[in-house]
Amino acid sequence: MARPNPAARDAAVAIIPARGGSKGLPGKNVMRVGGVPLVARAVAAARAAETVGLVVVTTDDDDIARVARAGGAHVVTRPAELAGDTASSESALLHALDAVRADRPEHAGAPVVLFIQATSPFIDAADLDAAVDQVATGAADSVFSAVQSHVLLWREVAGSAHAGFGAGAIGVNHDASVRPRRQERPAEFRETGAFYAMRAAGFRDAGHRFFGRIGVRLVPDLHAVEIDTAADLVVAQALANLIDGAAHGIDADAVVTDFDGVHTDDTAIVGEAGVEFVRVSRSDGHGVARLRAAGVPVLILSAETHPVVSARAAKLGVEVRQGVADKGAALRDWAEGRGIPLDRLAYLGNDRGDLPALELVGWPIAVADAIPEVKRVARVVLERAGGHGAVRELADAVLAARHVGRRPGDGSTSAAEPPTAEAPAPAGTPSTATSTATALEGA
Repeated sequence: MARPNPAARDAAVAIIPARGGSKGLPGKNVMRVGGVPLVARAVAAARAAETVGLVVVTTDDDDIARVARAGGAHVVTRPAELAGDTASSESALLHALDAVRADRPEHAGAPVVLFIQATSPFIDAADLDAAVDQVATGAADSVFSAVQSHVLLWREVAGSAHAGFGAGAIGVNHDASVRPRRQERPAEFRETGAFYAMRAAGFRDAGHRFFGRIGVRLVPDLHAVEIDTAADLVVAQALANLIDGAAHGIDADAVVTDFDGVHTDDTAIVGEAGVEFVRVSRSDGHGVARLRAAGVPVLILSAETHPVVSARAAKLGVEVRQGVADKGAALRDWAEGRGIPLDRLAYLGNDRGDLPALELVGWPIAVADAIPEVKRVARVVLERAGGHGAVRELADAVLAARHVGRRPGDGSTSAAEPPTAEAPAPAGTPSTATSTATALEGA
């Protein structure tokens, strides 16, 4: 949707203060929500905003600085006197603006300062643009993100009486003797703390974020999560799959998967001779075929050394690296050889051995039955379990982002998608409804 009063491109400099010394939740700015560090999520939201010409992260922490640079932010080193518990956010913003004037003078004249807090993980770039628009077009001097609130607030007052009631709790924003219905109560606005847009000159003069005419940018209630405690982090991680999700597809240039627990259900059948068998999904095979038809590279990356892994890869017609002890290093090597940036990769895993690879890529994905440690770093948790269509679900999401799919209303494939089929099977490979092969457990 077009913005009604759009500001010029590059109208704002976005500044994200992110210190390393949080006492309530140590290291929170690099903790992951939806598989992405909080500061990286904030940088990505700011970079996606059309009105933002420069994204700055001001920090005293090397890990935060590394993540911010990797995301495309300009990093300003925050001096110790501005990084303590008592230092204000405004002091960090003013210091960062001075640094921009010295280091990036081409952005020093931006009329709007956009203050973004990394502890709010669900910031929509469209909301940032709308807030900047309000300031840049003169509708407001300062704008903050908020949600509507109709809650009834109380506070305790000791040793006093109020409106005929004794000491104790009294209504703050309502008359306790009157109980209006929700729709009859005037709406109030609760700050989310996610972002503030300010006229740059006015902010420098005032020294604080609220001055002049103050505007409000309403955001969805689900986007109002702010992380200050471990409980807040758990809530955000649970919401990430719902809010981020794969509703609009997984925008990746290549797909890498584990084998056992992803292409299989991580179990084995043992025959009388002690030979173990695994079962794979035909649906997954069709998903891989669709990826190949769309030109999406696929790699199976497994710690397992048994030939069933390479046999399945050959049947699917995809690359394979097996017997891999360090999946992170192997993935990095493969991506560099292919010329594919790590942030453009989707990796599908289920167990601890996948963590080094999951932490490298832009799209860390977990099967539905993955261990909790994997789900915590995943950007998306699939609905299907390993060996039961998880690879197909991922393939469909990747192709959805490329607008490759079936025509609405029928079961035929689109012109961009030829009918799917697995690659020709090597001699001796079973071709039953669920291909069976000998294998060892423990990819």
